[in-house]
Amino acid sequence: MKKLILIAFVAAFTLSARAQEQPKIYNSDADAKAEIKAAVKQAAQQHKNVLLQIGGNWCIWCLRFNDLVTKDADLNKYLNDNYVVLHVNYSKENENKAVLADLGYPQRFGFPVFVVLDGKGARLHTQNSGYLEEGKGHSKEKVMDFLKDWSPAAIDPKTYEKAK
Repeated sequence: MKKLILIAFVAAFTLSARAQEQPKIYNSDADAKAEIKAAVKQAAQQHKNVLLQIGGNWCIWCLRFNDLVTKDADLNKYLNDNYVVLHVNYSKENENKAVLADLGYPQRFGFPVFVVLDGKGARLHTQNSGYLEEGKGHSKEKVMDFLKDWSPAAIDPKTYEKAK
């Protein structure tokens, strides 16, 4: 009996320690609508787009994506040069239903899901993250292609005008 109690205690302690190791990149108490408004304002001032990463701290794929784009120097630089990034929470504590409805129900693609807004707050694109996956993570090349495809330069009509 003592062995069972000891094993249960060790297992509970191990699970608790692992739960504490997970980064907390999503805030279930945040006012997503206000944060999006501020991100759009900042993007307009900096001539960037907004990248909403929608998910939760419970989502391993959300954490893996964040880990990739923050630790890979190329992705991190490109992301910061072209986007204002905002993590929008979806969890049992706060599903942000009204905000997600305004964004066209991106949760239909699972999590994480990415929504790109321009500097006026218009939704440009919703990205299913499944298309960016490779193995047990996300492909650096696919993520970079996605970021480049929806960067301010990529959607600027001047990019496509012929030189006179």
